[in-house]
Amino acid sequence: VQLVESGGGLVQPGGSLRLSCTVSGFSFSDTAMSWWRQYPGKERELVAAIGSAGNLLQYSESGAGRFTISRDNHKNILYLQMNNLQPEDTAVYSCIAGEEAGGRFWPMAGYWGQGTQVTVST
Repeated sequence: VQLVESGGGLVQPGGSLRLSCTVSGFSFSDTAMSWWRQYPGKERELVAAIGSAGNLLQYSESGAGRFTISRDNHKNILYLQMNNLQPEDTAVYSCIAGEEAGGRFWPMAGYWGQGTQVTVST
């Protein structure tokens, strides 16, 4: 099982980034996926989750209207388009695989990547 995030970096407030998560070692097209972020010294928080068929499961309030989660089941890639980034979005962003049940996303232990750093600053 391998999940590799990319696309992070330094961006000015109001800017955009698109994160990618390339997956191997399990059936991506049958698996719900998600993006999480983690601030230093804090627990991970869910940013957005998407079902195996591309159906939206959850968005955090902070990301709604600015972040868009999507997936390409042919390429085994998960995306997170982030627009109008703000300093409070600075964090390490990770993709996590999981299950869809009851209209919600449930992460699976061990199915996450190392993360990519996003820094929003002037």
